[in-house]
Amino acid sequence: MIEIPSAATASPQYPQRRACPYRPAGGYERPVTRVRLYDGRPAWLVTGHETARQVLLDAATFSSDRQHPAFPALAARFEAARAVRNFIGMDPPEHTAQRRMLISGFTAKRVATLRPAITEIVDSLLDEVVRRGPGVDLVATFTLPVPSVVICRLLGVPYADHEFFEHQSRRIAAGTSTAAESADAFGQLKRYLLGLIETKGRGGEDMLDVLVDEQVATGTVTTPDLVDLALLLLVAGHETTASTLALGVALLLEQDGGAVAADPTRVGAVVEEILRHTAVADGVARFATRDTEVAGVRIAAGDAVVVALSAANRDPGPFPDPDRFDPRRGGRQHVTFGHGPHQCIGANLARAELEIALSRLFTRLPTLALAVPVEELGGKEAGGVQGVQRLPVTW
Repeated sequence: MIEIPSAATASPQYPQRRACPYRPAGGYERPVTRVRLYDGRPAWLVTGHETARQVLLDAATFSSDRQHPAFPALAARFEAARAVRNFIGMDPPEHTAQRRMLISGFTAKRVATLRPAITEIVDSLLDEVVRRGPGVDLVATFTLPVPSVVICRLLGVPYADHEFFEHQSRRIAAGTSTAAESADAFGQLKRYLLGLIETKGRGGEDMLDVLVDEQVATGTVTTPDLVDLALLLLVAGHETTASTLALGVALLLEQDGGAVAADPTRVGAVVEEILRHTAVADGVARFATRDTEVAGVRIAAGDAVVVALSAANRDPGPFPDPDRFDPRRGGRQHVTFGHGPHQCIGANLARAELEIALSRLFTRLPTLALAVPVEELGGKEAGGVQGVQRLPVTW
């Protein structure tokens, strides 16, 4: 067994702010490291790739139950999420039942049918980018609207309300948000979605219509449960993809990789490497349900465990020269979407959005360039969804 100091003074803080928007903070050299969370609670940080997959796969030993007092919060904003009940914060069998209700809407086959509509959305937004001309901010005009419009159409949420729900989503996802600010944002979104869901059903074709007709009307789920599910899909359905798209564009411009992204035969590999390289969700939390051992480290029942997705993606074992951006790596070994039973349900949709948006952007604007140095794009605070604040470009 490996001995690791347990004193709080010997443990680094987690998470730490990224020095570069698409590079995880260093200082966590071991596959399993003792760290301190924002509230001083000690936790085990898992950074090794294979070790991360092991923990994420074992839902019986490493629980995702946010209602349990042992579940750790990675930042103050996460405290408010305890009051939101959806499958991301559940263990089987509850998790399995809720996920099963939604999975048909996110299969590879279903997402393939959405590609023409996503392409139409992307092209329409690019028309506006071109109309505004050089100097335009792609975060405001392209990288945020693309997934926002897509998830609105999929769920049946009026895009006319996008400024409201995007603002509330930013309050939930920002590393600087307090528990009270995050709770208020959750409350406002819940009230909004409750009012919307009350108008759904009766044979409508969007996802919320179908869920009301097939799940609420039959008593499988309650309306409050559906509100919490819809909240997850709406917020997670655009916030992380928008941040990944913005970081991907910045990374490709810095690496002179636009021509590769414009090639439809290579854009898939480009997207996988962007996902590995950026990993906008630094880590996911669990707690141990029983005494166990991970990578030679003894973990006691009730201990907080954090899987550092971004660090696992930089493990030199499966990813030689891990800090180098290299679309030729191919494959999907990264853990950006998680692994095991809690692997991101929207992974197929996110991949399609990223592939189409990047391919169309660099085909339409082959001379695209950053209008300011990367250092001026503005990163985001630790504990939140990572990304850039703005993305001014020229061509």
